[in-house]
Amino acid sequence: MRNFFVNLFERLETGIHKFNGNGNGNGKHPVPEVPRHQLILENTTIRTNIHTDIPTTKNPLDTAIHKAQQYILNKQKEDGHWVGILEADTTLTSDYIMLMHFIDKVDPEKQEKAAKLLRERQHFDGGWNIYHGGPSEISASVKAYFSLKLAGYAADEPFMRKARKCILDMGGIMKANCFTKIYLAMFGQVDWQAVPAVPVEMLLFPPGFYFSIYELSYWSRCIVVPLSIVIAKKAHIPVGDDLLNELYLTPRDKVVYRIKRNQSGWCWHNFFIDADSIFRRYEQQPIKFVRQIALKKAEKWMLDHVEKSGGVGAIWPGIINSIFAMKCLNYPDNHPALISQLNELEKLIVYEEDKLYLQPCVSPVWDTAWAVVALHESGIPSNHPALQEAGQWLLSKEIKSFGDWALKCKVEEPSGWYFQYENEFYPDTDDSAVVLMALQCISLPENAYKEKAFLRGLKWIQAMQCDDGGWGAFDRNNNKVILNHIPFADFNALLDPSTSDVTGRCLEFLGKIGFSNTYTDIRSAMEFLQREQEEGGSWFGRWGANYIYGTWSVLAGLLAVGEDMNKPYIKKAANWLKSIQNSDGGWGETIQSYDDPFLKGIGKSTPSQTAWALLGLCHASEVKSDAVRKGIEFLLKKQREDGSWDELEFTATGFPKVFYLKYHMYRNYFPLLALSRYRNLMQKSD
Repeated sequence: MRNFFVNLFERLETGIHKFNGNGNGNGKHPVPEVPRHQLILENTTIRTNIHTDIPTTKNPLDTAIHKAQQYILNKQKEDGHWVGILEADTTLTSDYIMLMHFIDKVDPEKQEKAAKLLRERQHFDGGWNIYHGGPSEISASVKAYFSLKLAGYAADEPFMRKARKCILDMGGIMKANCFTKIYLAMFGQVDWQAVPAVPVEMLLFPPGFYFSIYELSYWSRCIVVPLSIVIAKKAHIPVGDDLLNELYLTPRDKVVYRIKRNQSGWCWHNFFIDADSIFRRYEQQPIKFVRQIALKKAEKWMLDHVEKSGGVGAIWPGIINSIFAMKCLNYPDNHPALISQLNELEKLIVYEEDKLYLQPCVSPVWDTAWAVVALHESGIPSNHPALQEAGQWLLSKEIKSFGDWALKCKVEEPSGWYFQYENEFYPDTDDSAVVLMALQCISLPENAYKEKAFLRGLKWIQAMQCDDGGWGAFDRNNNKVILNHIPFADFNALLDPSTSDVTGRCLEFLGKIGFSNTYTDIRSAMEFLQREQEEGGSWFGRWGANYIYGTWSVLAGLLAVGEDMNKPYIKKAANWLKSIQNSDGGWGETIQSYDDPFLKGIGKSTPSQTAWALLGLCHASEVKSDAVRKGIEFLLKKQREDGSWDELEFTATGFPKVFYLKYHMYRNYFPLLALSRYRNLMQKSD
């Protein structure tokens, strides 16, 4: 392992990286000596034959770590990877019922299982929420109500009456979000006038143009491009246009569809409302030859992105919207692209006894990388077969071709890792950083190939740094905030700007291989993080819930690059973490903190969020504090006999305020990582 990093730094000194003293990308900077303990945290208290060994001590901490190891190792797939269920809200299950009716291929058994799931997940007030324990949400409730009607349930059923009252109390069908209205318009339940303009002609804007689709986030492109085809074709599925009339507060024929302008005069909000009005009028009589050119370009873009991917973008909305688009383009049922999308969709189904629900995508690369990091931290040696198999699997997932990201990120060779089993167009910096940290933990026979992949990945992450010093997830400099005023952007995540949590992760990886705050671009990232720190000391978590996640990620990165962890802003973050500890010793934070910052750090204790807080405090030199001791005791007390932890809460984020996630493996590998990091640091301090 030591030779690997010596060779790596010899290559770096040839000038391939830009992290140098003057930041001009040409100079050299002495490569710091990297102590072995920074690369591999050795621990010999667990024997290597962990599949059958019992702990050699009765110490409760050692016992808990061993049990957690066993549990995770037993979940490893035959080819070496791990993947847990990625759970979302009921909107996907509702979409699935709608899709079956859209393509006129209703499987009665699957429809009944999906409907049963919807009925079981109905909130006590009659609606449906978007995360465990959350309040009813209008779009999720409207979708569920409509899907249950499609599934054959009558409006006078008691649970349907209850749902209807809840929806009307929340403002009725017209309060649903833009994408819900598009789906309902396809079935004739709302007028197309209710849908903001999503002109397919936007595909004609070249890359680099201010309003090009490449100025939107990766997921937005995958959602919007196929939807623009659907809207251009004005799909209409005859299921009866009056199925949801009872959900209108104002009678449907009297609804005013004009979007309200801001009364303060000229502003970007009003500019885009005016543009939307122009495009809506254009939609009534588009220029035919321009429309045909745009449709062909959108279709080609969609089909190109089906290749080498688990569906368009390898995410649920990209997949289902592309199916809608293909049917609008009159693709026959045996068309290979349509069949491939339907197959990818079926892979996302989770069967749960007599019910089913849908995952938004799958997370094998992310889960595998974190499982490796946690297992190695817990004492599993780098040459253990389980880690070696995982390492080979991770190496096989490095991308080999240029994707959309390459328009703003110039590297000689493509690299990076994606989140799913296949998503060649869209690697992301967060996954890539964790994969590269995981590869540090693994000794592989084919070390030369690993070294080349590691080097390519390093160069790619460096090149993806944004001009503001931070890192976004999938794109570089994807931060034109005025685009958030576009009317169809009400899902609150049109862009992919730099975020604190991803920046912290990238710094953690770079720091682990020897980059420090003496490098110009490292300092730029640190300055970005200091600007992003909240008044109370925390950091916002874009991809995890929420300020606990963000604060852990940042502290991990700052420690790795050599920041003085006794600085006031670091201590402020540590004190914030200690101040929000619950009386049971754990930490928790409700998803509602995305809506109301006053709720930051407040919520029922969960294993994953407790682990993040503990890791953050350990990074901030608080390993011997009472807060950490109590947090460790919480995890030990809550561990199940089989080595796992229970966690019902959603602790991850798709789109803040709109779409949340529950990774079923978070509750296991993050507690293992926290317990192991604590044990290792305590042993070093003795």
